[in-house]
Amino acid sequence: MELTLPALEVVEVSEPRGIIGAAVTGENIPMSSFKSIRYGGRPRLAEGKLSVAGQHASFSRKTLRMSRGGRALKIWAVGREYRYREEGNRRHHVLERPESRIVMARSSASDPKSISGTAHGAVDSVDISLAILFEGVYTRNLSLRGALISAPGRFLDGLSSLS
Repeated sequence: MELTLPALEVVEVSEPRGIIGAAVTGENIPMSSFKSIRYGGRPRLAEGKLSVAGQHASFSRKTLRMSRGGRALKIWAVGREYRYREEGNRRHHVLERPESRIVMARSSASDPKSISGTAHGAVDSVDISLAILFEGVYTRNLSLRGALISAPGRFLDGLSSLS
């Protein structure tokens, strides 16, 4: 498996220059990709487009919830519903659905040299692809501190979309 960042093959030439993509590919692993506005060298969640196994997938989040579970990213892909959330600190994340759970860890929060994961339950290749993919996406605002820091930017983004 390979996480590619930036993944130029998922960003079309006609898209604005500030768009960046991340992609996961590998033998017996369905390709998944995420593209959005660049933030810190990774695509950010806002206005992101997610594709899993060649199909469009969707996601949503509640940004200013107090609990980690409340701020979790809800993902709908290939007929499944997932939750992706921070666990412990910004280097640890969990992707889960009712039958499976993958706990991911980065060697560093901002510039990881390695990413590892531990699978629990009936994990399959789609689960693995998604768990790895979101390690290449800027998800800092899934933490309360990150959500508070990014709130002014979200507010200004909302104002600019009104015009």
